[in-house]
Amino acid sequence: MPDQEWVKTFADGKKVQYIYQELPEDGAYLSAQIAGHEVVYSVILERAGNPLSREEVESHFHSELSNHGELLN
Repeated sequence: MPDQEWVKTFADGKKVQYIYQELPEDGAYLSAQIAGHEVVYSVILERAGNPLSREEVESHFHSELSNHGELLN
């Protein structure tokens, strides 16, 4: 799954845009942004274990989004 971008809609109607880009030497850039918000959560993984599934990418941000009251499953 090289370089992908998608939007997931949660049960509460909030939409989150995810980006996954494979980097050299098994690295990966991941980001998540809630629709209508300026804040972007991002991480660079040095040893990602590419390719990552959408579920694996989304799981990297679940706690951040939940901790900030952004995601209500």
